[in-house]
Amino acid sequence: MVEQITLLPRPQREKLLQEAGYNVFCLRSDQVFIDLLTDSGTSAMSDVQWANMMNTPQAYAGSSSFYTLEAVVQDLFGFKHVLPEHQGRAAENVLFSTMVAPRPGCWVPNNTHFDTTEANVLRCGGHPVNLAVPEAYDTGLASPFKGNMDVAALEAFIEEKGAETIPLVMITVTNNSAGGQPVSMDNVRQVSSIAKRHGIPLFIDAARFAENCWFIQRWEPGYEGKPLRDIVRELFSYADGCTFSGKKEALANVGGLLCCNDDALYEALRNLTIVVEGYPTYGGLACRDLMAMARGLMEVTDQAYQEYRHSQIELLAGLLRDAGVPIVEPPGGHAVYVDARRFLPHVPQEQFPAQALTAALYGVSGVRGVEIGSSCFGRVDEETGAFIPARLELMRLALPRRVYTDNHLRYVAAGLIKLFKQRDSIKGLRRVYATKLLSHFTARFGCVWPLAA
Repeated sequence: MVEQITLLPRPQREKLLQEAGYNVFCLRSDQVFIDLLTDSGTSAMSDVQWANMMNTPQAYAGSSSFYTLEAVVQDLFGFKHVLPEHQGRAAENVLFSTMVAPRPGCWVPNNTHFDTTEANVLRCGGHPVNLAVPEAYDTGLASPFKGNMDVAALEAFIEEKGAETIPLVMITVTNNSAGGQPVSMDNVRQVSSIAKRHGIPLFIDAARFAENCWFIQRWEPGYEGKPLRDIVRELFSYADGCTFSGKKEALANVGGLLCCNDDALYEALRNLTIVVEGYPTYGGLACRDLMAMARGLMEVTDQAYQEYRHSQIELLAGLLRDAGVPIVEPPGGHAVYVDARRFLPHVPQEQFPAQALTAALYGVSGVRGVEIGSSCFGRVDEETGAFIPARLELMRLALPRRVYTDNHLRYVAAGLIKLFKQRDSIKGLRRVYATKLLSHFTARFGCVWPLAA
């Protein structure tokens, strides 16, 4: 499907930014020229996906589309039980409401929680804990598998808090909050071993599992030339379950999954799914959406597709790198991340440099990225009222799958390079409104003028 896009005049874009409180989430999509806000739900679906969607019957219970999806998931992921949910955060809601909420004050370690994962743990009364390896925070270090969990830190944390206070361990592949960095198979294996030794279930946040497995195939000894789907199967074999957003690597516009092996846990998850999502053979989705996910899982694990996908990431990253724009190295699997602290060293974190950079990029070029920094992950100390900024201050340029051409990406790079040459003119922001959880979606900011000329 082809969509018309329009580049609005710059004065109009600047007016729209002001009206949106300098938060690009609050822009309408038809006000955006090239939209790199997210890779979630924005994929272009294939001819086979559309055909399968049209050909499947609609049913409330026992639909054939569910059994098609279940067979694909069980073959690829290997889990005994499969529950469709309407998207990834819905799967998180069901999982944490079942495993975390009954144990208020418990701890949930992860390499790095993404925003909705962290918010769902907090909403259920738990404490999300990030235990990424130290190199994850060195954005200029071109080292493989910077998404790994620090296994020594995990072991020490379990010893300190006690396994009885930790209902589950999670690991996110790829590590979205840390620049889309992949996790090695050896790291997943070690985390699994530690969790099993302490009797703690391990769940994978599998939103970008196939891109992660492509990096394993490319970088990890012993996996070069191994079929991608075999790597996927091994990855999930080390876990007790997973959450999954089908809006990413099922190449679908909506949908998610919650999988596990334990029969008693499945019964509890299924019963809550019925209450908050729908009957367990549709999970809040139309049957056509189940078919889109089933086919998408096969397409996303195709070697040629992954090679194409990563070539686009490398193209955009290379253009920016060659111009001196500070990006997270090495480039991740679904996006190019710009280090806003290095891009705007004159803007203190209390003035939200990644948010300011994101707003300025839209003003200059009509391109919408997204802030993954102190608006997203900063917090206010409840005792002192002091603002605690995020450890990383990033602007993410997430590439929708099978949507933009290389020429679109060259336009994005040209706009950002122009901005980099004028970076001293970009000023910080003052946040004037924020909610307690997931504040970055609706936050509003004070004036960013003057934007770059």
